[in-house]
Amino acid sequence: MDHKEIAAMCKALGDPTRARIVQFLLDCCCEVEVGEGGEVRSTEGPTAGQVCCHVTGSETVTSTISFHLKELRNAGLVSVEKRGKYMECKINRDAVAKLADFFNDAKTRSGCC
Repeated sequence: MDHKEIAAMCKALGDPTRARIVQFLLDCCCEVEVGEGGEVRSTEGPTAGQVCCHVTGSETVTSTISFHLKELRNAGLVSVEKRGKYMECKINRDAVAKLADFFNDAKTRSGCC
């Protein structure tokens, strides 16, 4: 188990806005596409505008949301792939599973003291 990786994920999730973004993406389990200028491209799932609306109440992508998505990407919780002038963002389910396994393993250990 890579404790540095787990710590980075926990640190990223320590911010309430980032935790809300992750929760929203987990609930939607869909891709989000954001243009370089903040424009939104229709996808089969929620748009970046919907993420922003859910998190901030604004329908346009803000630099704050972009920053939080970058922090989540750096922690390995969100993957971002450039598609033309859009960014396709989705939850990294493998990273979320690692984090869940970490806490589940800790829960099942008995008598540490």
